[in-house]
Amino acid sequence: MSSIEDLRKAIEQAWEDRELLRNEEGKETVRAVIEHLDKGRLRTASPNPDGTWQVNEWVKKAVVLYFQVQQMQVMETGPFEFHDKMKLKSNYADLGVRAVPPAVARYGAYLAPGVIMMPSYVNIGAYVDSGTMVDTWATVGSCAQIGRGVHLSGGVGIGGVLEPLQASPVIVEDHCFIGSRCIIVEGAHIGHEAVLGANVVITGSTKIIDVSGAEPVHYKGYVPPRSVVIPGTYAKQFPAGEYHVPCALIIGQRKESTDRKTSLNEALRDFNISA
Repeated sequence: MSSIEDLRKAIEQAWEDRELLRNEEGKETVRAVIEHLDKGRLRTASPNPDGTWQVNEWVKKAVVLYFQVQQMQVMETGPFEFHDKMKLKSNYADLGVRAVPPAVARYGAYLAPGVIMMPSYVNIGAYVDSGTMVDTWATVGSCAQIGRGVHLSGGVGIGGVLEPLQASPVIVEDHCFIGSRCIIVEGAHIGHEAVLGANVVITGSTKIIDVSGAEPVHYKGYVPPRSVVIPGTYAKQFPAGEYHVPCALIIGQRKESTDRKTSLNEALRDFNISA
């Protein structure tokens, strides 16, 4: 078996010279990287000891190349038929994953033991850590990184990213609670144990305003750890007049006494906010 460094060099070469993908060796190199992704041995982005994250561009290149080396095929799963280049994950019992019909995860996405997938979708390159719930009609986009013990509530949309290669994927750290119909896209980063109320939208450019102190504190694309966040608006001047546009409001910090498994209602009740 090739070393990770050998795989990295081969992927970089194939990225520069696509003719290398015409032979079986080149194709198998790409497939080997996706197998590592599927088993959680490689990640498209990984945490550093200082709390920052490293985007592994060469792994994302392998995902893009995988679409080129795979052929379209018909797949049948019970009464369902699919026509795609990617096979689906299987052997959930061996993986220690609960998958409720018709949950779908693509091969090349990692699901750690203890993950629960209600009828939902996880795309290639994503990493979902142990004990996380992907609730009904939630979607985890390509390369998104979801931590341990996270609850992605019903209808949550976690965006995916493959290109540009240097772009960071969406990161949701350990023990976050993401409320129903939240949208997190464009490489937004949610710090550990944060609580997002229903319908919060976080993009790379969304204004995130901490209003819990005497003066507002502004963030973009990042929610600090243990923050409790709800949807809000702020006034913006346009040529046609002043209008209110969406933002996200940090209204306080999750209390140390609040259990990680608390419901959204209980977390928001501390701040006299309804879910």
